[in-house]
Amino acid sequence: MPIVMTNLVIKTSTALFLLATLGQSAASAAPVNVTGSAALAVAAVVAQHSPLLSADEKKLIAGLFDGATKADAKAGDAPKKKLSIMADSILCKASNVDLTARSCEIIFKTGKRASFKGREANEVFATLAMAGVTPEGAAGSMIENVSKLNCTLDPGAINDKSGGGAECSFRTGE
Repeated sequence: MPIVMTNLVIKTSTALFLLATLGQSAASAAPVNVTGSAALAVAAVVAQHSPLLSADEKKLIAGLFDGATKADAKAGDAPKKKLSIMADSILCKASNVDLTARSCEIIFKTGKRASFKGREANEVFATLAMAGVTPEGAAGSMIENVSKLNCTLDPGAINDKSGGGAECSFRTGE
């Protein structure tokens, strides 16, 4: 009886280990969809670094994130055009040993990279966490990794103040 019990424990332990290991990988690589204020925040902190957006588009997105309304806009009504904010990958690190160390790198579809440290990196790190990205720990570092970021902002819907107009999708853990 003890040999049968030992084999059962080993098989169960192996199955639980594989489920935990493989199950976490599959779940963490699943697409994530975020809407509302979290999506607007993610789009805004990434947009400021994007080579794919014009200066006017960046200014409009920053204004929306800062709470600008139609009445605040100098040009009148918000544009009818939806805005796309895309990045191939975002990698942010924050140290839990060196409390001053934090950095991010965003790679855009053009292949251009934006690398930054300090407050800007902390802003992206914290915003991704607000959007549901769980940091992974490794030897004194907390790491957030996002790929295939695609955000769409509809300035008209955002200015309606009905809770809509901002959507983001991305993958984590890849």
